[in-house]
Parts: sequence; C-alpha cells; structure tokens
Amino acid sequence: MSKTALFFPGQASQYVGMGRDLYEASADVRRLYELAADAMQFDIARLSFEGPAEDLRRTRFTQPAILLHSLAALTVLGDGRPAFDYAAGHSLGEYGALAVTGALTFEQAIRAVVRRAHLMEEACRQQPGTMAAVMGLSAAQVEQVCREAAAAGVVVPANYNSGIQIAVSGSRPGVEKAIELAKSAGAKRAMLLEVGGAFHSPLMEPAREGLRTYLADLAIAAPARAVIANVTAEPATDGATIRRLLIEQVTAPVKWAQTMACLAAEGVTTVYEIGPGKVLTGLARRDMNLTTSVNLDTLADIEALGALQRP
Repeated sequence: MSKTALFFPGQASQYVGMGRDLYEASADVRRLYELAADAMQFDIARLSFEGPAEDLRRTRFTQPAILLHSLAALTVLGDGRPAFDYAAGHSLGEYGALAVTGALTFEQAIRAVVRRAHLMEEACRQQPGTMAAVMGLSAAQVEQVCREAAAAGVVVPANYNSGIQIAVSGSRPGVEKAIELAKSAGAKRAMLLEVGGAFHSPLMEPAREGLRTYLADLAIAAPARAVIANVTAEPATDGATIRRLLIEQVTAPVKWAQTMACLAAEGVTTVYEIGPGKVLTGLARRDMNLTTSVNLDTLADIEALGALQRP
C-alpha cells in the first residue's frame, strides 16, 4: 500500500515575501510570528515579508523564518492537513517534522530553532568556514576527496543531498582543496556556496554544546508518526533519542539521500513539502519512485489542495 511522507525544507529555501499570505489569512499564524519576535527580540515577520534578502540569508534570521513558514502552512491547513505515515526535515527542517508529529509543540520548536540559529551564527563568527557543492561524484569518492583535502584544513561531507549531489563543509583552505581534488576526480561541478559558515562540520562544535545545554531540560514526546532523523536516516521514536540526535545533528552530516532511500524502501510514493520552495520535492522526484509530489508553500497551494481533496 502506498505511503505518504511530509518533508520540511532547510536553510537556503528562503525567499523575500515568504509566508505573507498565510500571515494575513490567519490570526493563529500571526501569533506564531509574535511568539518568535518575542523570543528573538526582532520583527521576523517584517524581514520575511519585506527583506532585504541579504539580511534574510543570515543564519540567525533564516532558520526561524523558514520554520515559521512551515508551521504557518500547517496552521492554515488545520484539519485539512494530508494524512501521513512519515515525516522528515532537512537540517533545521527536522524541527518542523518533530512539530507535526507532536514530539515538540509549535512553541517549543520555534524557541529551539531561535536558540539553535543564534548559536550557529555565533559559532560561524568564532570559527569561520565555508561550504561547497560537489556534483557527479559518488559518496565514497567525495569522502575520499575530503580525507585527502584535510591536509589543507578541516573539510568533511556535510549534506548527502542526493546520489550525485553532496555538500562539503569546513575551513576555507580545506574546502578549496576539496574543490580542486573533486574536479580532478571527475566531478561535473564543484563550487563554493554562499553560506555563512561551515555548517554540519566540526567547526560547529561550540553551537552543539550550547544546544546540548538548551535541550537538556526540554520535554520531548514520542512522535505520533515516525520521524526519519538526519543523523541516522532511520526512525527516531522516543524523546531521549530525538534529543541526542538533535545535538549530534549540528556537527554531523545530513543524510538526506539515505533518508529518501529509507522512505522509498518503506513504500513512500507520495510526498508533500511544507514550507518555502521546492528543493526537497525536486530531489525526491529524481531519487524516489513517486506517484505524487505536492508543494504547500502559499495560501493558493493550500486552497488548491482543498479543492483536490473534495469529492
């Protein structure tokens, strides 16, 4: 029997204007943005809706803005939310997956991501770094490239986005050496990314320790549906495991390709991406045997879903 997964996007899916129509349509959505603004001491709604784009790309703002958009879509969907068997999110998107399954409340997820984003931006300042995208090499080849490039500086695989698209992360010398070696190994493309730091690498260790302290006293429930964790690409089914994996996630690679493989093996053929953009459904169309993929980004998307679901 066909199964369904909900996907929640991560950093780099943001765009100026995201979530504005959902905000204007729902008082409950406006309350989510007010909660975030109180936690951040910053008007995240205004930045999300009006920009500038350069500020919206800052980690401190990007992560809460994307999560808020996903939670806003869920709020507007209400009882019309698609029935699902699994949930997964890319990096910060994992908090959206935990929220939709009840492991975290919406408020807990927002406050945790506000803290996470602040800690990660601070870590970027303390230990500057960068990332690069490598396309056309296997995971084993990219891992070998990183081992060799590590002689120049810290560099590790950070995001296994698909079978042929992997991001590496670390110090600038290490990442630049990895680009050089990847091209020599036959990569179709290897290029620096416009990011604020070396996410999902050992350079994020200060953020990991800060998040460990924050999450220590956070009540995390068992999710009502299986959440596929970034760190393991396997279901995380209890609060203690989820807490441990959220901490590890800060410095560990995002196993998104492996997550898609896990879901495909479980019979998932329908995917809804909830939040800004179409990155995850694009990857899933290539790497999973989908019959249906739907993006729920705007109010029009949600209204179209409602029309589709009506008999």
